[in-house]
Formats: sequence, C-alpha cells, structure tokens
Amino acid sequence: MEAILNADYNLFHLINGSLSNPFFDFWLKWMRNEWIWFPLYVFIISFFIYNYGRNAYWLILFCFLTVGTSDTVSSQLIKKTVKRERPCRNDAIHNPVVRIRCGSGYSFTSSHATNHFAIAVFLTLTLGRVIKRIGIPLITWAAIIGFAQIYVGVHFPLDVLTGSLIGIGIGWLWSYVFMKYYRYILFANETPG
Repeated sequence: MEAILNADYNLFHLINGSLSNPFFDFWLKWMRNEWIWFPLYVFIISFFIYNYGRNAYWLILFCFLTVGTSDTVSSQLIKKTVKRERPCRNDAIHNPVVRIRCGSGYSFTSSHATNHFAIAVFLTLTLGRVIKRIGIPLITWAAIIGFAQIYVGVHFPLDVLTGSLIGIGIGWLWSYVFMKYYRYILFANETPG
C-alpha cells in the first residue's frame, strides 16, 4: 500500500507541479467548473426533446439516474468511508500548487471524475448506436476534467483513476438497463419490450 501511495504522490507532483504552464493554468481551471458546461447540458436535453419527443423523458430520467447514482456512490458512500484528505490539505504533500479554493470535502474518490465518466459512458453506449463516433469526444471530455482535478491541486491521480473506473461501471450499468427496456426510443423500427 505504501508503494501505491508513493507512486500516487509522485504522479501528483508531476501533474500538479512539473507540468505547470500558463495555458493549463487558465484552461484547466475552467474545464473542471461545472457551470461552464451548463450550456452543454441544456443542449443535450434539448437534443433529446427535439429528436425523441415525449420519449425524451426516459433518456433524461436515465441521465439523472446515472449522475445521481455516481454522485451518491462517490460523495456519500466512498468519501465518507475512506476520509482521505485532499492534496491541498494533506501533510504528506509538500508545497502543492493550489490553483482554486481547496474545498472542505474529502478527496477519494473524485466526484467530478466519477460523474463525468458515468454520463460519458452512458451517452456513448446509448446514443453512440445512433450517433457514430460520439464516444471519443465524450470520453476525452471526461478525461480532461479528471486531469484538471489533479492539476488544480484538489485530487490525487488515484482519486481520479478510481472515480473514473467507478463512473465507467455505473454508466455501463444504467446504459445496459436502458438498452434492455427502452432501446425502442432510439430505434424507431423496434417495438417496445
């Protein structure tokens, strides 16, 4: 376990300190801000309504179920059980570069990574069947947000990696349920059930 933590600390110092540059300082701080993405969320909901009418309800509901599950697992179950201090509050980390307000919550797992990977995977595995190559930008988007969490100094790499894996699992689970029972919404030639 000590070897894993040392590797985590070293990778954190590489990303948080050694990769410092003005471009990352500006853009990554914004990339991890959920309000920056509000227009994207509105666009996704509007896209659902425009293309699927009343059936958009099910897609929107499953998006909320996906994010609600991932956030509950990360923020309520794991963080409150593990209670790992953030790098910006952890005595084992010497001189972290803190580029945003540190935050009062715990570090493990990164809820940003968990939530964004969950929704990216859900949308990739559902809409990806009707919109080709949608997965690449969605997964890249989630990965950049996860990377930004490390760069700004509020999460360790292991927090982001574990959060990403949990998010992938949750996104897959809800997409599996959706495709099993509601795939007819996406494919007009299929009948319900």
